[in-house]
Amino acid sequence: MASPSRIDDVSWIQPGKVAWDWWNAWNVYGVDFEAGINNETYKYYIDFAAQYGIEYVILDEGWAVNKQADLFQVVPEIDLDELVHYGLERNVGLVLWAGYAAIEKDMERVCQHYSDMGIRGFKVDFMDRDDQKAVDFYYRMAETAAKYELFIDFHGAYKPTGLNRTWPNVLNFEGVYGLEQAKWDNHSDLVTNEVTIPFIRMVAGPMDYTQGAMKNANKHNFAAIYTEPMSQGTRCRQLAEYVIFESPFNMLCDNPSNYLAEDECTQFIANVPTTWDETVVLDGKVGEYLVIARRKDFRWYVGAITNWEERDLIIDLGVLPNFGAKSGHIFRDGPNADRVAKDYVSETVQVMGNKVKLHLAKGGGAAMVF
Repeated sequence: MASPSRIDDVSWIQPGKVAWDWWNAWNVYGVDFEAGINNETYKYYIDFAAQYGIEYVILDEGWAVNKQADLFQVVPEIDLDELVHYGLERNVGLVLWAGYAAIEKDMERVCQHYSDMGIRGFKVDFMDRDDQKAVDFYYRMAETAAKYELFIDFHGAYKPTGLNRTWPNVLNFEGVYGLEQAKWDNHSDLVTNEVTIPFIRMVAGPMDYTQGAMKNANKHNFAAIYTEPMSQGTRCRQLAEYVIFESPFNMLCDNPSNYLAEDECTQFIANVPTTWDETVVLDGKVGEYLVIARRKDFRWYVGAITNWEERDLIIDLGVLPNFGAKSGHIFRDGPNADRVAKDYVSETVQVMGNKVKLHLAKGGGAAMVF
């Protein structure tokens, strides 16, 4: 069993959502500057995050000089001090990506320097193993980060084994075959993967799956396009995964321009919590479908996803403690979602005898709020 928390005052540890740059290849558009790894692009990300109340923006691979393993060599197109202050003025914190080798080389100085600058945390990547040396690194990284009030998202990581109990500043772990595979693997079956991992990998703890794609594809028109990626399955599936997947530090994988063009879906993503007071599994079968309800304060969120088979479900909400809602709001697959995966319907859903009927398209999903 993992040791109890080594951090006495955890008030500085703030979970939340983060606008992510790498998956969508910095492909913002409709702007008056050249998109890429530069201050103008990151200010655009920060403005987007501020508009929707998203807590963080991450600077992923590229902000430091490539292949130098030196986190003090910042590329000339980036002024981190300026970006930190720009974010602070808009209540948006910045998080930095770092490769394992670079941060291991000078861990204490890196953490102190960037904490003093106002950086809120690190996404640490490419450990890619779980031998004694690597596990020791995880614990030293967590402890050193906590010393400087930095949180950690371990990417390129093995599955969680309790480290986040001892060091609760470790908010998330990858350790999962995540949505990034859609950038390069034409043969992946992410839909089946997504109705399997909650029963297996997620039992171990939170996972950085990185959902939130606004370009969505059915089984027959999906293509792995590295610089303009898409998800497998429907738009509503992507929304539901913010409820289904446990992820206290939760990415918005797509670019701000795409989110701004899809305001209704973006509002849902921005408002859905990342930590929960209560979780109830309502229905499911490994590799086929899953329905999960999660409560935050006085509001219940329900997410449902299916495999590549369309499915009709009757969801019994009466098993939820103190549930008494007569109606709620639902995002459900549209009548043409089998053909055009982004097709969805947003409407009021009636609760009849504590039950709700759902139709899920192939690779589909639904997200509800009561």
